[in-house]
Amino acid sequence: MRTVCMLLIVALSLPGFAFADPDPRQIIRDTVDHWRGQSSYTEMTMVIHRPDWERSMTMRGWTKGEDQSLVRVVAPQKDRGNATLTDGNNMWSFSPKVNRVIKIPSSLMAQSWMGSDFSNKDIVKNDDIIDQYDHTLLSSELVDGQIVYTIQSVPHDDAPVVWGKEVLKIRQDYVLLEQGFYDQDGKLVKKLETLEIADMGGRPTSKRQRMSEVEKADEWTEIQLEVVRYDIDISDSMFTLSNLRNPRD
Repeated sequence: MRTVCMLLIVALSLPGFAFADPDPRQIIRDTVDHWRGQSSYTEMTMVIHRPDWERSMTMRGWTKGEDQSLVRVVAPQKDRGNATLTDGNNMWSFSPKVNRVIKIPSSLMAQSWMGSDFSNKDIVKNDDIIDQYDHTLLSSELVDGQIVYTIQSVPHDDAPVVWGKEVLKIRQDYVLLEQGFYDQDGKLVKKLETLEIADMGGRPTSKRQRMSEVEKADEWTEIQLEVVRYDIDISDSMFTLSNLRNPRD
């Protein structure tokens, strides 16, 4: 054992020796997988804050695999039943008031989701950032005993995205701490921040996150998780247009 340790010390002292930097694309891939698991069920509260008013909604959400998700509002009563279904790059919304399922066109993916600071695209959370961006590891630093990676993600020229780049700060346990969205001129437009981390569903999780526009400091939306269960059995029928309109959950 002493010999092995001495060889390691000698190796570390050799000129040019360095540990390989982690793959930033893999870090983002692992972070996305960590957030959703193979499947998940969540109960959460969304608070939309504006300078002269504030409103909150209680929601339930389901995800399965890499592409399927369903979010349904359960309170307040006036919003109860509003729901959003995603399957791959397809997205639909349902409003019980008009009893209609509406497909969200790609041209509206950047629009506000349920009047919040999250866009429809933010809610989809698919693999676009993994496969349609080039990733560069800008830095690694130790913060409160955890390595935090700062990664710059620049979309491919033909990627159907509105951002010029995104910058993510990810903890070594794959908790997303911050995500900045920049326009084509490199100006920070909006930011997603993790405000509270807790062990939920058997893993460290962003319990409370805030999305806000940089130039509107007193306007923001927070989502707080109340219950999370990962890797549970969810039927494929959960993610159908029929269930979107007539819930069986």
